[in-house]
Amino acid sequence: MIANPESIPTYRSILITGCSSGIGLSAAHILRGRNWRVFATARRQDDIDRLSDLGFETFRLDYEDAGSIEATANEVLQRTDGALSAVFNNGAYAVPGALEDVPTEAMRSLFEANFIGWHDLTRRLVPAMRANRFGRIVQCSSVLGLVALKYRGAYTASKFALEGYSDTLRQELKGTGVHVSLIEPGPIDTRFTQNALANFDRWIGEDGLQASHHRKTYEKRRIRMEAGEPGPFKLQPEAVVKRLVHAVEAKRPKARYHVTIPTTFMAVARRVLPVSLLDWICIRAADGEE
Repeated sequence: MIANPESIPTYRSILITGCSSGIGLSAAHILRGRNWRVFATARRQDDIDRLSDLGFETFRLDYEDAGSIEATANEVLQRTDGALSAVFNNGAYAVPGALEDVPTEAMRSLFEANFIGWHDLTRRLVPAMRANRFGRIVQCSSVLGLVALKYRGAYTASKFALEGYSDTLRQELKGTGVHVSLIEPGPIDTRFTQNALANFDRWIGEDGLQASHHRKTYEKRRIRMEAGEPGPFKLQPEAVVKRLVHAVEAKRPKARYHVTIPTTFMAVARRVLPVSLLDWICIRAADGEE
């Protein structure tokens, strides 16, 4: 922790989750460089220590741990005298696999991390923002909050839920001075794929692989995922942070921010294409034939 956090101005303050790497870490660095007071969170103690060494005010926040959410929200509101400017809900994981192969407990855990925990944190911050008549709630969604791809059903379901949640919250907060924005990235160069492979091994594993109707597909997908070759449209985390900056600093933030060409294409496609054609495109994309 920094030596004297009370000395930092609180009028531009943001709580960012999932700051161990990728989008969250990039957001923390860039916004601090723009004179924001950044509260950076992570799940693991080694990441918390590293963020603290970098000079961030940092806390342990695990979306699957309600106690950590409550403690962080309370401490951040106390340090800002109830005047937190913004929250960036970020950090989610996938359990890849056909829905019939995803254990129910895996789905529960994923929804805690990708959706329920986000709600828990957000609702603890909204009253203070409403009282101040100012606040920015920014949600990191995905192109998979717009369209579905096979073998990504658990993650897709959580992002579809987040999209509906955020649209509803935006309507409920209209006129309060609190704005809700969704950032919808396509492929971004982070640890997401490596973490997804680890979750496949944890929840489905070798026994589930051998018993699955989709075994051959999984084996082919693992080879591609382990290779980790950057796709032609993959961008760096800074591309997401650029939209985040607009969402928290612009006088009139957008409801949605598309990041990468695939997201922009899919956003248009889902509106204008018949379902059968959109399904065909999504199936080819999921099979790596795009």
